[in-house]
Amino acid sequence: MFPLYDINHARRPAFVVKGLVFFNALAFLWQLSVGLEWSAQAYGFIPALFFQDPVGQGYRLLTSMFLHGSFFHILSNMWFLWVFGDNVEDRMGHGRFLLFYLLGGLAAALAQGLFSLTSTIPMIGASGAVSAVLGAYYILFPRAYVVSVILFVFPLFVTFPAGFYIGYWAFLQLFQGLLGLPGVAWWAHLGGFLFGALMARRFAARWRRW
Repeated sequence: MFPLYDINHARRPAFVVKGLVFFNALAFLWQLSVGLEWSAQAYGFIPALFFQDPVGQGYRLLTSMFLHGSFFHILSNMWFLWVFGDNVEDRMGHGRFLLFYLLGGLAAALAQGLFSLTSTIPMIGASGAVSAVLGAYYILFPRAYVVSVILFVFPLFVTFPAGFYIGYWAFLQLFQGLLGLPGVAWWAHLGGFLFGALMARRFAARWRRW
């Protein structure tokens, strides 16, 4: 199930979401110019290096969430952010949402690192931070509707309550993480999601001050 759009009108322009999409796209263009593999090794989150030298390698927690490994990788992450991020930003306010997004990405990277302490494989991508946005949406807008497409022999367009759609997505992350399927940071997704779900109301409170 791939989300097309949500039926949940935001009251204010999502300046931060648009800015994040722009900077992720800019970073990906830079990666293409220097090499995807080199950029991942230089700025991706590598658990083994981080836990040996958290201070010296701490920058990777931030830089890794703006890097991607392919066109599909960045397009899918930015699309999920675009679909679900505007309402969360609207509820939290611009400044709080940006802080929430960045902290969600940090929490996601650390969660993945705890499950792979000695891994030397770089972890890159915005999916951990985007998962935090999904966690917040799950808490703040469970009764909104998400229009999705399911691809069988022909496209099937279906509408689900956001609580069901995101809950099903979270279940898939857990299931695939327990199976140990390679190539995707499943625990980063879950770590980001849990951070978002637990912190959503705290960041949404008194949003008008920001």
